[in-house]
Amino acid sequence: MAESPAPSGVTGKILVIFFIGFLAFVYQSIKPPPPKICGSPNGPAITATRIKLSDGRHLAYKEQGVPKDHAKYKIVSIHGFDGCRHDVAFASTLSPDVIESLGIYIVSFDRPGYGESDPHPKRTAKTLALDIEELADQLKLGSKFYVVGYSMGGQAVWGCLKYIPHRLAGAALLTPVVNYWWPNFPANLSTKSYYDQLLPDQWTLRVAHYLPWLTYWWFTQQYFPSSSVAAHSPDILCPQDMQLGPKFAASQEEYRAQISQQGEFESLHRDAMVGFGTWEFDPMDLKNPFDKNEGSVHIWQGDEDGLVPATLQRYIAEKLPWIQYHEIRGGGHLFPYADGMGDKIIKTFLLGEKFVP
Repeated sequence: MAESPAPSGVTGKILVIFFIGFLAFVYQSIKPPPPKICGSPNGPAITATRIKLSDGRHLAYKEQGVPKDHAKYKIVSIHGFDGCRHDVAFASTLSPDVIESLGIYIVSFDRPGYGESDPHPKRTAKTLALDIEELADQLKLGSKFYVVGYSMGGQAVWGCLKYIPHRLAGAALLTPVVNYWWPNFPANLSTKSYYDQLLPDQWTLRVAHYLPWLTYWWFTQQYFPSSSVAAHSPDILCPQDMQLGPKFAASQEEYRAQISQQGEFESLHRDAMVGFGTWEFDPMDLKNPFDKNEGSVHIWQGDEDGLVPATLQRYIAEKLPWIQYHEIRGGGHLFPYADGMGDKIIKTFLLGEKFVP
């Protein structure tokens, strides 16, 4: 005798339970874990010198060069993606003689969520610029100071030029990351550059821009390859980067574990969301902050950079003729780590000497 089918009410309850379980699984997959705040129970130890910002967050920093009270040039250095206060790209090849003879003081800091700086869940280009201004004020750097940013830190310099131009004595952007959705890029140019990327990177930027709430899941899922940059894939490196890569890796070896010790979501993943999200402004709309030649803005870019398209960098320089643009033939994303490059960059930036790669 055939068994009678289960009552429809029981089947419905099973389906509801299954659906709720599925939603719970999805929610747990896309929800990032809370950050491990430095100094909190079970969090990383505080080893850096830090300031307390006006909103209660802490910013960790590191000073080098001549004492700031005797410095002629005071520079705030902004590190890139997957870096920290110990990463000062141009300073890695800056000779002690140049530092001493010019009187250069450098302060680098952990951007929010990196190293030992508290995360900022509402971080934007503006909030980072204001963090830099407050850091300069608490360290008493004076009414004006210089900013130098590398890679994603170079992108952050655009925020300084937008929100605190009156505080800047000069600005240098070293292979600054571009946002393919900045409105002033011609569609054909930005589209081509976008599709010139490896497919995993295309999808990573799509998720960060259109579906930021899925960013954590995208970076941590195992079904598809995600960011080639986060994975340190050699596929995006040009010959110069392949040569300089071991030198760069060795420079990070001592503190590598500190970079994202508070969690990758508030450091790496939020970088992607902020850098490739919808901005409040387009850098190509900026006005010259030094129209009386009291300072200067420079961009350095390698023409073989596999992470940042030189074609888009050239377009930005054409739209903003007050920026001094320096393109390095055969240069990759790691060009600041080439021997002697730091001296050349600083002498051009601070003294106005002609840049000769």
